[in-house]
This record gives sequence, C-alpha cells and structure tokens, in this order.
Amino acid sequence: MSHAVTEAPDKPLVVLNQRTIWLIFGALMASMFLSSLDQTIVGTAMPTIVGELNGVEHQGWVITAYILAIAIAMPLYGKFGDLYGRRWPFLVAVALFVIASVGGGMAQSFESLVAWRAVQGLGGGGLMILSQAIIADIIPASDRGKYMGPMGALFGISAVAGPLLGGWLTDGPGWRWTFWINVPIGIAAWFIAYFALKLPSHRTTRPTDWGGILTMALGTTGIVLLTSWESLGNDGYDWSDPMLLGLLVGTAVVVGLFVFIENRVSEPLIPLRLFKNRTFTITTLIGLVLGMGMFSAMAMLPTFLQMSAGAGVTESGLLMLPMMAGVMLTSIVSGFAISKTGRYKMYPVVGLVITIAGMIWLTRLEGGMSLWLFGAMIFVLGAGMGLIMQTIVLAVQNSVDPRELGTATSSNNFFREIGAAVGTAAFTTVFTSRLSDNLEGVFGGLPEGAVPAGGSSGLTPAIVDQLPEPLRSGVVDAFADSLAPAFWYLVPLVAVGLVLALFLKEIKLSGEAGMVARGEAVMEGKETDILDR
Repeated sequence: MSHAVTEAPDKPLVVLNQRTIWLIFGALMASMFLSSLDQTIVGTAMPTIVGELNGVEHQGWVITAYILAIAIAMPLYGKFGDLYGRRWPFLVAVALFVIASVGGGMAQSFESLVAWRAVQGLGGGGLMILSQAIIADIIPASDRGKYMGPMGALFGISAVAGPLLGGWLTDGPGWRWTFWINVPIGIAAWFIAYFALKLPSHRTTRPTDWGGILTMALGTTGIVLLTSWESLGNDGYDWSDPMLLGLLVGTAVVVGLFVFIENRVSEPLIPLRLFKNRTFTITTLIGLVLGMGMFSAMAMLPTFLQMSAGAGVTESGLLMLPMMAGVMLTSIVSGFAISKTGRYKMYPVVGLVITIAGMIWLTRLEGGMSLWLFGAMIFVLGAGMGLIMQTIVLAVQNSVDPRELGTATSSNNFFREIGAAVGTAAFTTVFTSRLSDNLEGVFGGLPEGAVPAGGSSGLTPAIVDQLPEPLRSGVVDAFADSLAPAFWYLVPLVAVGLVLALFLKEIKLSGEAGMVARGEAVMEGKETDILDR
C-alpha cells in the first residue's frame, strides 16, 4: 500500500527558527498538561464523588470512560492530522475538552458524569496525540530527546499534580471544581494555540476510512465492556449468559471486520503494514502492557491512602509527590542523554526492570503502613516509567516515513490506551470484587441500624473516619487487603514488556524534522535548501 501522501500546503512554507519552535512547544505543553491532568485529577476525589453519586461498585468507569474515549479518538486525530494538517484538529480537541468540563461540573448523576468524562476523552485524545506528532514535525529526532524529556516529565507532574489538586479542591470548594478548573485553563490554551500554532493545512481528495472508524470504535468499546463485565453489576462471568456471549462474539466479529477493511482500503485508519516495522511492533506491545499496569496503579493509590492509610483528601495528593519526582528525574535525564549520545535502547529495558521491582514492592501495601515507605515504593515506580514512556514514542517516530508521523504515533498510543482501558477495567474489577467480599464480611453480622447509610456503596473517607472501632479498622483492612494482592496481576504483564524491549533494534536518529522532510518547512538560514531538491 502507498504511504499517506499529503498535498502541497495551502500557505507559504513555515520557517522554523528557535523562537517559533519555543512558541509552538509552549502551546503544546500547556495543552498536554490539561489533557494528562484529567487522567488523574479525579483520583483523590473519586471516593467522595462515587459516594455522593452512589457509584462505588462502578467507580472504575469514571476513569475507564475517559481512557476509552481517548483510545477511540487517537487514530482519528493522527490520520486526519497527516491528511489535512494538525492545527484545526488541535483547536477542535481543546474546544471539546472545555465543553465536556462544563458538563462534568454540572453532572447530577453518576451516569451523566461518566458520559461527560467520555466527551472529555474525545478532546483529550487529540491534545495528547497531536502534541507528540507536532513535536516530531518541528524537531529532528536527533534533538527531540531534549524536548521529549520535559514532555515526559509533564506526564509525571500531572500524574501527581492531578491527585494533589483534586484533593485540595475536594476539601475546599468541592469535587465539581476538578472539572470547573479546566474551563479557564482550556480557554487560555485555545487562544495560545490559535496564535502560536502556525502550521500548514492541506487539501486532499483521499477517501475517509469510515468503515475502519466505525469498526475500530465498536471493537474498542466491546473489548472494554468485556473486561468491565463484573463492574457493570453482573455476577461474574457466566458464559451461559446470552448477553455476555453475544458481546464476546460481536466484539470478535467487529475486530475481524476491522482487520479485513484495513487490509483493503486505500487510506486505512491504522495501516496494518506498520506492524511489518519491527520497531513499531515491539514498542507498541511495550506500550500496551505498560498502559495496563501504569494507569491501573495510579488510579487506585489515592483511594488506598484515603481509605486505608488514614490520609486526608489533600494529603493523599501530596503523598503522590515521590512518584512525580521519580518520573521527572529519569525522563529529563534520559532525554538529554539520548540527544547527546543518540542511543536509546537501554532506557526502556532498565525502566521496565525498575517498574517491575516497584510493582512487586507495592504488593506489600497494608493499612497504617509508614508513609515514608509508601513514598519510596511509588518513587521507584515513577523512576521506571520515566525511562520508558517518551523513549518508545521517539523510537516509533524515528522508524517511520515522515508522511506518516501522526498515523504511526497515534496507532502506537492507541494500543497503549487500549491497554490502559482494559487494565484499569480489569484491575478495578479485581479490586472492587475483592472489596465487596471483604466489606460484606465486615458489615455482614451487624444489625441494620449499625450499617452506614447507603451501605458499602455509599462509603466515603469522611464516613469511614467516623466509624466506631473495631468497624473502622475492619473497613481499613478491607481496602488494603483488596488492593495490595491485585498488583501481582500486573507484574507478569510488565515482565512481557521487558522481554520485548530486549529485542528492540536501535536505529540511528534522524537529523531532519518531519515538516522539513515533507517539504512543508525550512530551517532558518536554510531557506534555499528546498530549491536544491
């Protein structure tokens, strides 16, 4: 199949000088922070949110809906960005995110909150994928590590700033401000992007892969519904249930149709020939297993701190700072080291080893444990992740045709987000099913008047704190005993990623930015280069 060739830009060539690069980079950082922040900001607010909206058994959907929507949106933004240019899709993504934040802040039921989180994800997917693709457009791979390092650190900052900010807002003006706060930031980000992102647009007559879009969305949704079956209120995986069997068969058929369509259309949404690229295949699989482990861990740790370690909502956010420090340290150091040496294979290998060690350590979580020890645990986890995330994106972008930067980057991220959606759904299913059993043991023998209003589904940190002993200790232990063993399910997944990383082939980093390689831009001082081609 042919590469996704774009037409000539509608406007004159962009001259890339350091000032233009820093303006664009600043706009991307602001928008990426907005998106990545919302993957974690509800973490510390979650116990309060689901307690007020009576959704404890389904709490994973607040996060899963967002990640699922991101996964569906990513390939669309990647492909359309390659075909039409990235400026207007980026602005649409910011606008969607802001509108959904308003809706989330006004939600009056758990179902409406989940729906608005999904709309947020449709915007957030564009912010994340287009930011990574635009960086590849304006920065050569040989220098990109210096920029990808801070971008990786930004994910680390948001991973902890989100829970911290979410806790502070929940303790203060209320959990709804975890959504309202996005509105002024998002409006500012939109105007910054409007004036700073002076990127070329394209006209194209190439057909849109509507069949691929439809089957990708349905298949992704089916996979997540299957992994979330118990958290949807079903009593286990009863394979005689016609609804469960229908979902399984339907998902398999849709995925098969997607593969069939992508092998035959002229402009596939996710070109399956990319998997012939060894670097793309290995890094995509690494991202898949890392996504399953990373987001699952980050989603539930604040809940553990509040329910089992006795931390307040804001304090639980502060206690996630060691993870941020670990991600920032290794992401920035490795980014500069890659730019200096041109070598990158060792970083995901070492990072996955450290991540495995961190997850094994987290299986020792227990109620009332030393918070210094907890901080050391998550620092190790963060240090491992900081070595991996941006390095595998750089490896993918360096190994594909410059005309397919967006498609390859989005496809790689798509499978990571699938992993995150499936991992979070499966992890929370394991956690909540164990928690329900444990809490049933705690409340089972109590008279009706001694059980808190709303039962176990209405538990919030404040209610737990007011419970008399030994009931309070029973609930605390129930949360700890439900979460810690669940990390063992993630260790084999990350170990698979480590084995894959050993087979990653190191390719010399390109010295030409994507837009320059496609003839859409020139570097300042080299304006005559385009005439010599």
